[in-house]
Amino acid sequence: MGPVINCAIYEGGLKIRDLDINNPEDMKVQPGRVIWIGLHEPSQELLADLQREFHLHELAIEDAYKAHQRPKLEIYGETLFVAMKTFQRVGEDFAMGETCMFVGRGYVITVRHGASRSYAAVRARCESSPNMLRQGEDFILYALMDFIVDNYFPAVDELEERTDELEESMFNLIDDRDELAEISTVRRELTELRHAVAPLPDICQRLLRFDVPVIDPHSHPYFRDVYDHCVILLDRIEQLREGVKTVVETKMLLASRRQNEVMRMLAAWAAMLAVPTAIAGIYGMNFNFMPELTWRYGYFVVLAVIAVICGLLYWRFKKAGWL
Repeated sequence: MGPVINCAIYEGGLKIRDLDINNPEDMKVQPGRVIWIGLHEPSQELLADLQREFHLHELAIEDAYKAHQRPKLEIYGETLFVAMKTFQRVGEDFAMGETCMFVGRGYVITVRHGASRSYAAVRARCESSPNMLRQGEDFILYALMDFIVDNYFPAVDELEERTDELEESMFNLIDDRDELAEISTVRRELTELRHAVAPLPDICQRLLRFDVPVIDPHSHPYFRDVYDHCVILLDRIEQLREGVKTVVETKMLLASRRQNEVMRMLAAWAAMLAVPTAIAGIYGMNFNFMPELTWRYGYFVVLAVIAVICGLLYWRFKKAGWL
């Protein structure tokens, strides 16, 4: 897959044709038209060409190329630069990606890095709603943000199921090492997801301001919808983080309880073993004059005394729940 995914020109809410990103005539911004360019991990040279063509800020181009930004909204003159994190399953684990969007009058440029779903569904959604697409670049930005945010929900649902499974398995006799590894993985993924979602409500609120370029007031209800979804996500993530924290605390309490039970059991056996050890130690002192040394039944009496005392101790510890 090359760096250029899709490039098209839209006018009046309808797709006119695909464009050639290497043709300067196709790349010219015209009133009433919107150029939508989709890129995937482009080269620095390609981004430099787009910078010259659309007069993009060099700092935004640098951020789009390196793709190690926290979610943010930057305003460079009449151009918006929006960076968002994507979060999806790759193999056994979730992986983070990043999408950077340049939005200006007459153009929208998306730059994807890492793990992320194709935005072909977003493009198809916009093309199937020409009345909405007619609104321009701000509707495309809304559709992209809404798509990214909506794809967080399946990840949260899966993490919620895994957290419920961890809560149900707390009292099961399973391998603690595997369970602790799963808890650690869920906590890490929740932290990454929270870092991706937490800045988004502020971004949406900034887009609702009337002094932001490109964004027309008629698009505000759509960005408020994205804002509501982000707030819901944050609430669910915080609840899951609390649930995982509860699982960890409960596991620690159960581990401490099991350790105390083992210590009581060891103490009980040690007490019972101390009786024959003490008696044997006394008769091992090798003094010439000791009671019962010359008694015919002394050896058997001592064994009987040891057995009786150990039996009484075992009964008492068993009754106390130590054994």
